[in-house]
Amino acid sequence: MKLFVWDFHGVLEKDNELAVLEITNAILKKFGYKSRLSKEDNYCLTGLKWYEYFEFLLPNEPYARHLELQGACISYQTAHPGIVAQHIKPNEHAHEVLEQISQNHDQIVISNTQPKSLKMFLEAVRIIKFFPSGKSFAADAHGKDATIRKHHILDSYLRDKHYEDKIFIGDSAEDIELVSVAGGKTYLYAHRGKSHKEAKADFKINDLREVLKEV
Repeated sequence: MKLFVWDFHGVLEKDNELAVLEITNAILKKFGYKSRLSKEDNYCLTGLKWYEYFEFLLPNEPYARHLELQGACISYQTAHPGIVAQHIKPNEHAHEVLEQISQNHDQIVISNTQPKSLKMFLEAVRIIKFFPSGKSFAADAHGKDATIRKHHILDSYLRDKHYEDKIFIGDSAEDIELVSVAGGKTYLYAHRGKSHKEAKADFKINDLREVLKEV
């Protein structure tokens, strides 16, 4: 049996960046800023943490303010779940790939989001059946320590378990670096038509079905 370790945003879903655009601009307006996130900049920033969006938009504000605005976005998202539901969709072939893997292998998802948010996201794209309790992990890590938290989650999950191999699928260097916990193979994903982030991965893919060669 192999273990497949998934990131969520930008990998198992698509179009959530449209919800991010709407929420970010709502918070900028609420806090009295004239700056707005454009569709073009949103496209380029996709995959970053929310506070990093505000680092880009408001470079003269301190890190603490960027974190405050990020927290406001998360609260706004929780209070207005319809925004995410309106935009987010399952990624192409996500259901097919997860179903095939589930037949003979183990798989988990580790996301930087909060526990309540992760459940909402998994339900919105109808893949929660593949990641029930104990298989979905919300690092709740939106600051600069996110990688450390993901590492701790994976290390804890692997305790007392043995797998023939570990397969890591994500869209950022942070996801790929999880391989350092226990070794394995890495797949850096980017939606078709988008550029891959900078990361040293074994494979760079634009189609989730390419992961099925590991099954």
